[in-house]
Amino acid sequence: MKASDSNGDAGIFRRGIKSFVLRAGRMGSGQQRALEQLGPQFCVPYAPQPLDTSALFGKAAPIILEIGFGMGETTAAIAAAHPDYHYLAVEVHLPGVGALLKRIDEQGLNNIRIIRHDAVEVLQHMIAPHSLHGVHIFFPDPWHKKKHHKRRLIQPALVQLLASRLEPGGYLHCATDWQDYAEQMLAVLSAEPGLRNTVTGYAPRPEYRPLTKFEQRGLRLGHGVWDLVFQAQGALV
Repeated sequence: MKASDSNGDAGIFRRGIKSFVLRAGRMGSGQQRALEQLGPQFCVPYAPQPLDTSALFGKAAPIILEIGFGMGETTAAIAAAHPDYHYLAVEVHLPGVGALLKRIDEQGLNNIRIIRHDAVEVLQHMIAPHSLHGVHIFFPDPWHKKKHHKRRLIQPALVQLLASRLEPGGYLHCATDWQDYAEQMLAVLSAEPGLRNTVTGYAPRPEYRPLTKFEQRGLRLGHGVWDLVFQAQGALV
């Protein structure tokens, strides 16, 4: 994973710390072909200016941002099940971009656009304040060694930025299969004044988030999964 991490005081990001490692990764022939043929249509180049999402998708609709979609299985499944929402998917791993483009083609999806760039810079410069209906961050890299915890994506400065990009009543949904990361997420999200927990503690898995094959295997082995769903302040419940 995935997107650039943040750490520091008063919402200031330390740009030297990254929560992702750019690995080479082997591109399959189908992924490469999808990248070449579909990239110009579905991939959005990074530009330090706010996106016009209505023009980008051809019509206005609620925008969901996903940070770090991996190989795109969950992204495609959610978008297919919710055609009235638009999905901006951010990922730095090129084979994952190719894989999602391949799924877009196979499933005939037109409500996904991909940005291959550092998610922090995308949020800072391409996403207008109060413009997102939701944010998905599913199974970010846990950086399980204690000395690497500073690389974890969910940190106060990033959460503050995410909260500023959500519309009133918009939601932030995180999920992890590492308990200590879940505990950190819960503490960081609960401390952000722009957000409130929709439940007490961890949330039941929302129906819109499908179980991945990896997750199903883990559950069969008795591994835990923790979902957290927070809402931007000002919501009417």
